[in-house]
Amino acid sequence: MDVSKTKSSFYRRLYVAYLIDSQLASNVPALTDVTGMPRRTAQDTITALADLDIVCEFEQEDGARNHAGHYRIRSWGAIDRRWIEANLGQIKQVLGYP
Repeated sequence: MDVSKTKSSFYRRLYVAYLIDSQLASNVPALTDVTGMPRRTAQDTITALADLDIVCEFEQEDGARNHAGHYRIRSWGAIDRRWIEANLGQIKQVLGYP
């Protein structure tokens, strides 16, 4: 199945936001474990969520060092999280994620 870079990038952002919001993978190491994507791709995808008006903030753990903590979705903007849930299978298939 041929998928445009635009669509795969969009789906990747939706999926990462969903994983963070569901607390299935709320930091970069967990995202790389769940998706198999490289660390840099995970970091870039989190940063790119702002392009979709998805507000994602990092919360540092109290007393932790070396950026230990997790991400949290503060706002989905115009994105409907329910659509992502209803289409998770398709999203993961397009991205080739388990």
